[in-house]
Amino acid sequence: MLPSLNSPRDDLRPSRLSLKLFVVILLTNVLISGLVFLFVSRSLDQGFISYLERSQATRAETLAGALGEQWQERGSWQWLRDDPSAWQSLVRSQLWSSERRPPSGIDRELTDAGGFVLLDELSNPVIGEPLLDAPAQDPALPPAPEPHFVPIRSDGITVGQLGYLPPERLMARMDRIFLDRQQRSLTIIIGSLFLASLLLAGGLSWWLGRRARTMTLATRRLTLGDYSVRLSERGRDELSRLSHDFNLLAETLDANRRARQRWVADIAHELRTPLAVLRGEIEAMQDGVRPLSVESLGSLQQEVDQLGHLVEDLRLLAQSDAGALDMHLIPVDLADSLVQRLEDGRARLESLGFRLVLDTESVLVRADSQRLRQLWNNLLSNTIAYTDSPGELRVTLRARRHHAEVIWEDSAPGVPDAELPRLTERLYRVEGSRNRRSGGSGLGLSIASALISAQGGTLVPSASPLGGLRWTLTFPLASAASDARAKEPNR
Repeated sequence: MLPSLNSPRDDLRPSRLSLKLFVVILLTNVLISGLVFLFVSRSLDQGFISYLERSQATRAETLAGALGEQWQERGSWQWLRDDPSAWQSLVRSQLWSSERRPPSGIDRELTDAGGFVLLDELSNPVIGEPLLDAPAQDPALPPAPEPHFVPIRSDGITVGQLGYLPPERLMARMDRIFLDRQQRSLTIIIGSLFLASLLLAGGLSWWLGRRARTMTLATRRLTLGDYSVRLSERGRDELSRLSHDFNLLAETLDANRRARQRWVADIAHELRTPLAVLRGEIEAMQDGVRPLSVESLGSLQQEVDQLGHLVEDLRLLAQSDAGALDMHLIPVDLADSLVQRLEDGRARLESLGFRLVLDTESVLVRADSQRLRQLWNNLLSNTIAYTDSPGELRVTLRARRHHAEVIWEDSAPGVPDAELPRLTERLYRVEGSRNRRSGGSGLGLSIASALISAQGGTLVPSASPLGGLRWTLTFPLASAASDARAKEPNR
């Protein structure tokens, strides 16, 4: 039983290719998302520290200027020692109001007493811990950054120092406020990317897996001999082109099978006819109906010769198919070979009512002289057999740029255009005027095509202006054939 291409059960079952594609696409997207997360987190960390450094320095300079003005009015820092809340009021009035925005959690951390320290002119603390001493650290860890100080001046005299912690010292608290918030957003983004990757990987793997499974089942059916199988060719991608090539292969195999069946049937028919004649004549002689005489033996000899010619034609075509056709290619003047054969047959043509017109020029090609004569014989026999008398045969030979061209055309009757491509098929005969009236085997043109192909040429049929059939034969020139062989790589 042949497998079905569109089984619903197979559509729902994932294939191995689908699973592999799903895993590969999913892992790739997860890896990319993880790298993006790490890169963005590191970029935020480093960028945030740079932002804090610039922001802290600007705020410290602004606050130092305001403190200098307050010292000039009050003459000392005692007002801050007596009223610590005045410090917070000063910070808010100088920093947050100037920026015209409400303070964020980060701003509060930067501007708390823990973020700044005020020293008087003798370096005694006014606000904050003295010298911003950092807690003891593990000796194995790198040393903590030193605090930065901005001088406070009044009338050109230094009246104190405003110190602030560098951002690295505040990052432990800043992480909880800013980086955690950003990483939370990144986590949401990465989670969304993961979900999108999951859906993308699942959909893409299912689609590709389904297409691959369909092609696999179609190929299996093709190997089992079902040449009627076809694939959908929707789209313009590589898979659609592959489906087109598969369908073309199936059509070719189907045509070859039909041709092989027809070929075997036609061979059996062609062999059966002379054998039946031989059997009938022999039985007539055995029964005494027909005397055993030289004339009777001559009739038997004709049937045997016809049978021998048919077998020899079949052997030649089999050799051509196997690439074992014996050829001795040498430089040959194509005009000499063509004219000699047609002049030899001129008397026969004229006796049958045919007019022969020759127009040739000397052209040197690489060919086999014996096979060329056999080629001319087949074409001449085809013209005599299928052209009405009185008729005309016109043969023209011209040298082109890279090849020699022979135009062989005869008079009516012609061949329908739809039948032209099939004329060189084996045992094929056109119904109607060009039928088997001559008793031929239907292999002459097939042999002619095989002979010219073995010599590197082509044989193309078309309609003749004379009303019959026109054959265009091309042969590679001797110089072109030599150049082509010279360019071939050494084996």
